Amino acid sequence: MSEQLSLTNHFLIAMPALHDPNFFHSVTYICEHNDEGAMGITINRPLDIALGEILRQTEIPCEDDAINNTAIFLGGPVQNERGFVIHRPHGEWDASLIVSDEICVTSSKDILEAIAEGKAPQDCLVALGYAGWSEGQLEHEIAENAWISVPASGDVIFNTSYKQCWEAAAAHAGIDLSRLSNDIGHA
Repeated sequence: MSEQLSLTNHFLIAMPALHDPNFFHSVTYICEHNDEGAMGITINRPLDIALGEILRQTEIPCEDDAINNTAIFLGGPVQNERGFVIHRPHGEWDASLIVSDEICVTSSKDILEAIAEGKAPQDCLVALGYAGWSEGQLEHEIAENAWISVPASGDVIFNTSYKQCWEAAAAHAGIDLSRLSNDIGHA
């Protein structure tokens, strides 16, 4: 896939008419997009568990209530038991993908240990699971008006409440979602 067509380091913003419960009003950060498909992490669907529960399950001690009460997000419907941390480039981890100069994604336990010790990157978002698309599937969904794709912003990921994320990600690209029709079609 040419660089020009890749949606790596972009947000997929669910169109108002997308009613799939996995993605309704979602914002998904695309970590990788190539000829084989795409992988992303939804950044605005909090789970009913906090980071402290994940740390306990992975036997990582943490006494800091603020860390233990950090929200965890449902990254997508695939492999919900697998954890991912989206963060600013900082430190070296066992399994990291440098997505851009501004954003990395790490899936190794060592970053959770650093978070528990208060030594993690200042800006990070923890998610369980991911969204995946097979070859051509994402392109088809975009052509069917399921998604808007816009360049990603670390500010939206790290500094925007999940409740405002859907509108903020679109506004970052100059799009007012309230002005979009719920009806889809092709001209």
